[in-house]
Amino acid sequence: MHIKFPDKMEKSLQYLKLKIMPNTLFFRTMLLIFIPLILVQVVSVVAFWDGNWEKVGRRLSNNLSNNVAIAIELTQNNPNNLAEIQQLYAENYSIKFDLITEDEQILSIKTNTHYGKDYKLVTGLLEQSLHEKFPKTLTNVYLDNGRQDVIILVETAGGLYRFVTSTKNIFSTSLFGFLAWMIGTSLLLFLVATLFLRIQVRSIATLAQVAEDFGKGINTPFKPYGSSEVRKAGIAFIKMKERILKQISERTQMLAGVSHDLRTPLTRMKLQLAMLPENEENKEFIDDINEMEKMLDGYLAFVSGEGGEKNTFVDMNELILSIINKFRNSKAMIRYSTNDQVSAIQGREQALKRAVTNIISNAFNYGKTIAVALESNNKKLEITVDDDGPGIPEEKREDVFKAFYRIDESRNKETGGVGLGLSIARDIITSHGGKIELSDSELGGLRVLISIPL
Repeated sequence: MHIKFPDKMEKSLQYLKLKIMPNTLFFRTMLLIFIPLILVQVVSVVAFWDGNWEKVGRRLSNNLSNNVAIAIELTQNNPNNLAEIQQLYAENYSIKFDLITEDEQILSIKTNTHYGKDYKLVTGLLEQSLHEKFPKTLTNVYLDNGRQDVIILVETAGGLYRFVTSTKNIFSTSLFGFLAWMIGTSLLLFLVATLFLRIQVRSIATLAQVAEDFGKGINTPFKPYGSSEVRKAGIAFIKMKERILKQISERTQMLAGVSHDLRTPLTRMKLQLAMLPENEENKEFIDDINEMEKMLDGYLAFVSGEGGEKNTFVDMNELILSIINKFRNSKAMIRYSTNDQVSAIQGREQALKRAVTNIISNAFNYGKTIAVALESNNKKLEITVDDDGPGIPEEKREDVFKAFYRIDESRNKETGGVGLGLSIARDIITSHGGKIELSDSELGGLRVLISIPL
């Protein structure tokens, strides 16, 4: 039968499950091992208690209560042989007892003997047995000498009998040995399982780190190890990485070759047009050739973003300042705020510079006031670029990252863009494990948020 919870209750249960359940594979696996183990241990202890502890303890308690009853009966029938009976019990049963007949001593013993009434786990079965043997006689059981000795008081008409013997006569220590054995084996299993799981989890964590580094453009050496499934996943990842690198290399070479080959005829065409007389038709032709050259420059910039630049530690504060200094002579006003605690990131410096330049350049092209901020938040470096330009409609914010996409023709002609700036920027930031988000700016235009993991 499936119970359908209300939506709020179901969400609460899911949230509670996420809070209770550990997130890591290591601790989840340990739970799978130790929850059944603990249940088995509990069942074993209960079964041992029912099958051994209680039966043995009751038998021992019955034997001791029988000895007590016989000692009292022998003493009552042979009061003159009290010393011989005491010696007999001390030598054969390890039981010492005394008969106290003075009222003052009886009252003193009953008042001051209060050693351990709360240890019913040890004395409970003996008390039951004594009550069965002496239903009409007042009996009490206490523990003494650090709970090593048990004291039995039996009040009769002839006086107060005080028996002292070891708790071993009523208490089976086999449970402690059983518990020690269970705890020892559990700790050994815990140690072995911990060592084994750490090796397995370490191999998975290493594979995940290598995959994350590859997504950031870092080619970390990796040799698969661990269980056969993890090694198989590692080998599959290595093959996939090799295919991706080969495809990127082939595409880079193709785009570079095409761009280079197209420049040669364009250069000849420009030389030939330069020798012709100036007129309106030739001017339009030259404009088209210039636009084609800009497109080729965009292609080459796109190709260089996928090149083999090595990763280094990049000071993003200095990088942004160097970019902003190039626009200081423009008519737009720029504000820049940074956090001195922001650390450098590992990445390809020229590629990052190209991506941030594209973003800031767009802000200068369409806005009169630009604000750039650099902060670190939740182990991420965040670069915010705001402008007071016309912005980008929300429904087109994802499209502008597509290669060669133009919002309107006139806008791109004025700025000289070919629709690759944001595409190149996103490609570079994504290759560093980050992302670019577009939103409305407080200045009234567009806000570009670049997030890169530290």
